Amino acid sequence: MKAIFTKFIPATDTRAAKIKAWAEGVKPLTVSVDYDYDGAARFAVAAVALCKREGWTHLGNLVSGGHPDESGEVFCFSNSETFEVTA
Repeated sequence: MKAIFTKFIPATDTRAAKIKAWAEGVKPLTVSVDYDYDGAARFAVAAVALCKREGWTHLGNLVSGGHPDESGEVFCFSNSETFEVTA
C-alpha cells in the first residue's frame, strides 16, 4: 500500500500557491492550486497527478484523511489490505 502525502505551499511575492504530493520511493510532484475545488478535493488533484505519473492507475480509489503535522491531506488506496478494529 502506498501512502501519498500532500502539503499546501503558500504563494510568495513571485510564485503562485502550489500543492506538493509525494510518496516513499518516488520523486515529489508539485502542481498549481486548482481554486475550482475546496478542501480535500484540492489536495486530491495533486495526489491523482502523482498516481498518473507513476502509473498507479490500476490500484483503485483514493481515500483521504488529515495529517496533524502538515497543512495537507494523506491519501491511500481503498482496496488495500484491511484490518478489523475492536474495542
